Amino acid sequence: EIIVVNDKSTDGSKEILAKIEGIKVLNHPYNKGYSASLKTGLLNAKYDWIGITDADGTYPNHEFKHLLEFTKDFDMVVGSRTKRSAKYPLIRKPAKLVIATIANFVAERKIPDINSGLRIFKKSLAMKFFHLYPSRFSFTTTITLAALTNDYNVKYIPITYYKRMSKSTMKPIKDTINFIWLLLRIGVYFKPIKVFSSFAAFLFIIALSTFIISFIFTPQVWDITVILFTILSIQTFFSGLIVDVINRRSLAQ
Repeated sequence: EIIVVNDKSTDGSKEILAKIEGIKVLNHPYNKGYSASLKTGLLNAKYDWIGITDADGTYPNHEFKHLLEFTKDFDMVVGSRTKRSAKYPLIRKPAKLVIATIANFVAERKIPDINSGLRIFKKSLAMKFFHLYPSRFSFTTTITLAALTNDYNVKYIPITYYKRMSKSTMKPIKDTINFIWLLLRIGVYFKPIKVFSSFAAFLFIIALSTFIISFIFTPQVWDITVILFTILSIQTFFSGLIVDVINRRSLAQ
C-alpha cells in the first residue's frame, strides 16, 4: 500500500492527490509537523514493514528495491546520504557534524546518517517507541537512536541525495539546537549512566583544575569553588544511577 500524508499543504497537494488512484490519502486538519505526519502514516499502515520517504524530490525512491534485499537480516535498513553525488547543503554540514558527534557518543557506534528520510523498518520496532516521537523534528533521529541503543540490527546503504525541489522549512540555528536537545533527551532515556557520568566527569575536571590553578597561582586555594563542583559531580553521577534504575523498571513493565 502507498500512504500519502498531507500535512495541511497550501500548494494544492490535497486536490492533486485526490485525483491519483491506488493511494491512500490522509489529510491533517492543520499543520502538525514532519514527525506527526509519519506517526499518522504508522497508525494507518496495515503491513509489518514500513518504508518512508519525503515528497520534496530529494530522495532516490528507486533505491527502495535495493533496501528491501536486506530486510531478512535487519530490523531497519537506512538509505545513507553518503555517496559522492549527494547534494547536501553546505550550510548544514557544521550542524550535521555536531549532531553526528553527539549521536555517535550516545549510540556508542558510528552512525553514517542519523536522520535520513529514506528507510525501511519493522512496524513493531516503530510502534515500540511510538511515545518518544516528537511532532516536529525528528522522527528519524529518534527511531535511529532507539533502535541502536536497544540492540536492534540496523543496516546502512549508501544513496545519493538530490537538490531540493522546494524551499526548506528548516531553521538552521533553531533546529540544530532542537536536534541536540533531542539527542540528549534520548541519551538520558536510553543511556542515562553514560550521559550523566560524562557530565559528572566534566564537573570533576573543573573542580580539579580549579584546585591546581588556585594552589599554584593564588595565595589560597579556592576551596568553596572546588567543593561546589566536586559535590555537583557526585550528585550528577548518582542522579544517573537513579535515572537508570527508573528507566529499567519502566521498560520492564
